Amino acid sequence: MNAWLVAACVLLAAGMGPCLWRACRGEPAQRLLGVTLGGTAAMGVCLLIARGVQRPSYVDVALVLAVLSPAGTLVFCRCLAGGTHPESGGDRAGGTRTEGS
Repeated sequence: MNAWLVAACVLLAAGMGPCLWRACRGEPAQRLLGVTLGGTAAMGVCLLIARGVQRPSYVDVALVLAVLSPAGTLVFCRCLAGGTHPESGGDRAGGTRTEGS
């Protein structure tokens, strides 16, 4: 086990524990912070593991996680907001609204 893998283990234990705790407890905004920070910590762990096992192709996993983590944060924000469109006036099926209904 080299220094890169030791650093990955330390980051996994010390970094992901508080992130998981915050993602499971607290108010919704604090949970969002835990999820976001957890994605960043997971990306760091993936980069350290790729360097530790000397496989440059494993960096691709970290790059995909770096792209998908902000998208997951946006989805979580959408759930916090209630998922409504303020500009939508019609129903979601694409039909037209009538006066009496």
